Amino acid sequence: MTRATFILLALFASPLLADHHGKIKHSFLGLGKGARTSIVGEDGKVEWQIDLPASDGWVLENGNVLLAVYPCKEYPKGGVAEVERASKKTVFSYQGQQKEISTVQLLPDGNFLVAELGPEPRARTINRKGEVLHDMPLACQKSNVHMQTRMLRQLPNGNYIAPHLLDFAVKEYDPKTGKVLKSFPTDDRGREKRDWPFTAIRLANGNTLIGCTNGNRVIEVDGEGTIVWKVDNEDLGEKLFDDACGVQRLPNGNTVVTSYHASGDKVKLTEVTRDKKVVWKYAGGENGFHHFQILTTNGKPLSDNTQK
Repeated sequence: MTRATFILLALFASPLLADHHGKIKHSFLGLGKGARTSIVGEDGKVEWQIDLPASDGWVLENGNVLLAVYPCKEYPKGGVAEVERASKKTVFSYQGQQKEISTVQLLPDGNFLVAELGPEPRARTINRKGEVLHDMPLACQKSNVHMQTRMLRQLPNGNYIAPHLLDFAVKEYDPKTGKVLKSFPTDDRGREKRDWPFTAIRLANGNTLIGCTNGNRVIEVDGEGTIVWKVDNEDLGEKLFDDACGVQRLPNGNTVVTSYHASGDKVKLTEVTRDKKVVWKYAGGENGFHHFQILTTNGKPLSDNTQK
């Protein structure tokens, strides 16, 4: 059997490419610009799917799926939908007011934080009646709506954090004043390889984990904005991070990265260790992912990945 034949048989047998010993298996929620949002089981097969394209989302503690929906027939200017998983009925819906809603986060008080993009990019808090409770301008460029900001999160201290792609920086805001308190630049490799920050996650140690789409890499910066860890295609010797849009740091310290522009049989999710060893890959499905949420590992739920 030739090497090429072996690879083809392996791909045909299962869309899930695990590490060589098969020790790590994940289930996850996958979100992208494709026509469907999916939950993929540890065997690599789709367990649940809904015909809504989403750029961000969560499986909530109650089992419902919360989505930031791309502009589509049901949501012409983007929107927010909370869907009951079993029935696929929408139990909450919010229609965007500008051109696109890129992310959504369920806040501890039960309201939703969204990044609403358009001529005046905003951070908005909305309640379950669809009323806007808080409205704050985002300090990002306005010429390219899709590139304004792809993630917005409220931190435990109440501040907001948002990556602004074409500003080459992740900014932390005071939500009361709208003032930028900190800015973490990602542009450290010169104009030829400018990194567009797509995802920014504040870690428990106070550092910020950033997924870069144009630079095809993940960086971790400390409170001063100094890079303390990174991983990219050059480190791995293979092209796995075809636009590293989404990132997630697992409890074991490993980092999972998505490839957005991956298509066909290209790898779409990759897990790497701190010393940059690849221990898990997922190459199933038709489209790459913007964001994702690892739900279980080897049959055990990751409770810290579920919004409460």
